[in-house]
Amino acid sequence: MHVRETVLHSNMKSKKIGIIGGGAAGFFAALSVKEHHPDHEVILFEKTSKVLSKVKVSGGGRCNLTHDCSDIATLCEAYPRGGKKLKSLFYQFNTTDTIAWFESRGVAIKTEKDGRMFPISDQSQSIIDCLVTEMTCLKVALRLGHSITKMEQEGQHWKLEFADAESQNFDAVIIATGGSPKLKGFDWLSRLGHSIVPPIPSLFTFNMPNEPIKELMGLVVENARVKIKDTKIQTQGSLLITHWGMSGPAILKASSFGARELSERDYNFEIQINWVDQTNTELLFEQLQEFSQQHPQKGIGNQKAFPLPNRLWNFLLEKAAIPTDRKWIEIGKKKFRQLAALLTQDSYQVAGKTTFKEEFVTCGGVDLSEIDLKTMQSKKLSNLYFAGEVIDVDAITGGYNFQAAWSGGYCAGKLG
Repeated sequence: MHVRETVLHSNMKSKKIGIIGGGAAGFFAALSVKEHHPDHEVILFEKTSKVLSKVKVSGGGRCNLTHDCSDIATLCEAYPRGGKKLKSLFYQFNTTDTIAWFESRGVAIKTEKDGRMFPISDQSQSIIDCLVTEMTCLKVALRLGHSITKMEQEGQHWKLEFADAESQNFDAVIIATGGSPKLKGFDWLSRLGHSIVPPIPSLFTFNMPNEPIKELMGLVVENARVKIKDTKIQTQGSLLITHWGMSGPAILKASSFGARELSERDYNFEIQINWVDQTNTELLFEQLQEFSQQHPQKGIGNQKAFPLPNRLWNFLLEKAAIPTDRKWIEIGKKKFRQLAALLTQDSYQVAGKTTFKEEFVTCGGVDLSEIDLKTMQSKKLSNLYFAGEVIDVDAITGGYNFQAAWSGGYCAGKLG
């Protein structure tokens, strides 16, 4: 028995592991290596002078670190690129594990009504401090300002060359460099022999330069349905009217699911909005007639039939050519049918997009068919792993992109 233990120990020699990228996925990969292989030497390289910069600004500086969705099949539906392929990843480390990981290290987490999860402090710094402290405790070496100029495989090892430092050899390398807005940003990975799905923006808002609804900027509708015409894309959620067009979760979700299709259309398309979460226009028509009988002498502009913001209700009445000073009794069936159609199938022309830097997400990256998504190891090159947005995985808004980073980093750090 003692002999066997000695043999096993001699085979489990310490290895040197390089992590490229100081974001959420890179940090979690480094910590996972030390958790699963305590004797390994781990060095994390970041080309800039700062780490976890996306964590810092996400969620308006509060860090929406995950979502409270604990069902893995449902969780996979939040990833337009990735989807069911991510199941094996989430079975190893999912939202429940993320919450437990941070809370066991002293970061209390809260859930908001839409399922997004934040540190109770409402400060992204709580997440950053936790990760940095853990790196220090586990003796992960952090090298800032280290830009990699070249990496090549030498036998089973990897050689990393730097702009302003000596080259180093590693037993394995985990790439967690994040997304790039341009294909050129992936050239170094193409040179290694990996196929790259061209990157395009994923989470963006809709510009509507010629739509008068922009005058209602700042107005929020809590539960709208959005459909992109001539596609199968339909989303539901809160919608915000802005001075350039529309934003909010319902719009951002539509942009995520439609990323490739909308790019091909050069961001010129039409959307249909259902303002009242009611799909049966005939039933809606009957509700309007009934409301008219209940409030015959009330002004239609002052007495709303549905819980919509006042300014939006009046805007829709004007769009249906119904004078807002008319009484309910004075509105005929034809106008009610028109209003019912408008409430459920209101159309707007989109011409362009706006991407916020802090919520910038790309779809595209290393082709998923070339990665073993159980281990995050390259199928083309030995001892090379990937984690985070550098691969062709992205999600809708709500903490899901960070969850993919935690899960991918954790699995990559197991090193097979």
